Amino acid sequence: MTPPGDGEPQDPPIDDPSPAAPRGYKVAFPRPAAGPLVQVTRRVVLALLVLAITVVIVYADRGGYHDNADDSVSFLDSLYYSTVTLSTTGYGDIVPYSTGARLSNTLLVTPLRVIFLIILVGTTLEVLTERTREQFRLTRWRRTLHDHVVIVGYGTKGRSAARTLLGRGVPPERIVVVDPNPKVVQGATEEGYVAVAGDATRSEVLRRAEAQRARQIVIAAQRDDTAVLVTLTARQLNRRAHIVASVREEENAPLLRQSGADAVITSSGAAGRLLGLSVLSPSVGQVMDDLITYGSGLDLIERPVAGSEVGMAPRDVRDLVVSVIRDARLLDHDDPEAAPLRAADRLIAIRRATDGPAAAPLG
Repeated sequence: MTPPGDGEPQDPPIDDPSPAAPRGYKVAFPRPAAGPLVQVTRRVVLALLVLAITVVIVYADRGGYHDNADDSVSFLDSLYYSTVTLSTTGYGDIVPYSTGARLSNTLLVTPLRVIFLIILVGTTLEVLTERTREQFRLTRWRRTLHDHVVIVGYGTKGRSAARTLLGRGVPPERIVVVDPNPKVVQGATEEGYVAVAGDATRSEVLRRAEAQRARQIVIAAQRDDTAVLVTLTARQLNRRAHIVASVREEENAPLLRQSGADAVITSSGAAGRLLGLSVLSPSVGQVMDDLITYGSGLDLIERPVAGSEVGMAPRDVRDLVVSVIRDARLLDHDDPEAAPLRAADRLIAIRRATDGPAAAPLG
């Protein structure tokens, strides 16, 4: 296979053997981003709040406490007593002796002491409960996920594919990202996707992404040989999925099709053709770029035939029809067989991005 060009910028390869790439796999779920400083600040504020509440309770009932030093409890004494009480030190120099003070210690100060201790050991408790919580989420996610989209490789091509799917109405929870780079996986989860860290050429990694139940699989590997291996593995796991793969060199496209890819996109060839077209006719190149960029200007879409369009000729449809899909055949808009349109037909058409949804999302 032909390696990528030397001068072509590349994302980290999908089979990156660097130490950062995990040997196994890990499923990561999206979660709100909060740095360590934010988490520590939150816990400090909560601890100070509990301390302040305890000081107010003790100072309000200071007449029911006895200080062995001077028989009176000041605000400073209340702060001192609250501190040693919440930390469970308890020197015994200040003690509650009245019924009200002992009752408030039992019903109010003791729960606050427990809350204070939970805040102090919150990090430890979070670590202990994290695995249980993640396992529960993983089990629930596997039980409900089906007919989703798996994107293998979250570099430039993978991110663009994900944004296009979102624009076409696919919810982020129906998209699963697979990439060996933990930093890339973290970035994907921050964008709202479930991501699997691991080498997609291994069948167990694709199983973690539930590729065996996926409807579409997008392979955006940075090396053509990796794309072939991932396609073979994905097709072995899922015979019915629609697999779209990207290759850099045109000569490697037949290998992808033989490996099980339903559609193969040649990234370098497509970019080169667009560059040449833009040189010869800048306006045509701009229109072509607009057509493949969803959500602005003109959109190239695939949609079913509307009820009011049945029996019409393709040229009479409101959208600019390019082709008609009928019985797994692709008919040109001017093909005599394309007219009249049938209810089971699908249209490939050009419409303005402001004219409404382009196509129905995944079912």
